[in-house]
Amino acid sequence: MKKTISIIAATAAAVGLISGCASSSSADSKELTKVRLNEVVHSVFYAPQYVAMANGYFEEEGLEIELSVGQGADKSMTALLSDSADIALLGTEAGIYIINEGKEGHIKTFAQLTQRAGNFLVSRNEEPDFEWSDLKGKSVIGGRLGGMPELVLEYVLKEKGLEIGNDVEIINNISFESTSGAFAADVGDYTVEFEPTATSLEQKGIGHVVASLGTESGFIPYTVYMATSDYINNNPETVQKFTNAIYKGQLWVSEHSSKEIAELIQPYFSENDVETLTGIVERYKAQDTWKSDPVYSEESLELFEDIMEEGGELSKRVDFDTFIDNSFAQNAVAEVKYQKTRILNPGFFIDFK
Repeated sequence: MKKTISIIAATAAAVGLISGCASSSSADSKELTKVRLNEVVHSVFYAPQYVAMANGYFEEEGLEIELSVGQGADKSMTALLSDSADIALLGTEAGIYIINEGKEGHIKTFAQLTQRAGNFLVSRNEEPDFEWSDLKGKSVIGGRLGGMPELVLEYVLKEKGLEIGNDVEIINNISFESTSGAFAADVGDYTVEFEPTATSLEQKGIGHVVASLGTESGFIPYTVYMATSDYINNNPETVQKFTNAIYKGQLWVSEHSSKEIAELIQPYFSENDVETLTGIVERYKAQDTWKSDPVYSEESLELFEDIMEEGGELSKRVDFDTFIDNSFAQNAVAEVKYQKTRILNPGFFIDFK
């Protein structure tokens, strides 16, 4: 009987820890290592990262996050290369461009956060029976030429049998942070937007979400974490701890409801109430947006490069091992699972004599 009670108590404690409810005294007893993180945009699309921040997973790992927003993958990459950021969350394409400029040893991807495109096609009108063929003769704000939102849009349009330039016009001379404003100012018939911007356009009566680019384009390594090779080589423990925290956030998201996620990350999106955020999170959950672990697959890189190639933005394919270092993600998965196993199976550690 005593043995049974011990197991139940230990298991109950494990549930609290895995859900992020347990406190950690180790982070309080030592100085935190600051990590300057630049995210390409501020979006609910990156919910597992905000979960990791809200639940104190970075602090548990001994890290303090200093967050900044790049407003575009090109700007986030510039921050990384100029040493204005230690780690950047941005699109895979930004790293491929750098490698194909002959700077192979400069940038490494070490963790993947999202596995689908996170943007949505927004129309000026309600279109409950929307078909992609409805875009014939129309214009779409696609974002910066060569950026991932624009490339994915091109890919989907071609997959749907639409000829860009003849059937549909893509407006690609508007910077990322200005697309919704341009649409509100009557530019374009449609626009491609991330959340919470897409929902904001709906709430203001300016637009209506009619399709998901993520659903249509398939599983791709849309947003990933990168650092310079020098930073990774000089700070391997910090990179590992960072990846561990991200993985904990991914696990938490996979194990909790849209409302629970929305309630937790709402302080990072104070302009939205919990009900609105719940709808946004559900929209992302429904299309399986977030990876359940940070490991990057070769197959996903191949599809990503297919999309870039079709868009005329890939001069040559990159070597997977040159671009991707999966060791931190694989270690995180092994380490965090080991911690869960250790807690959930106390018999390995408790003497029942």
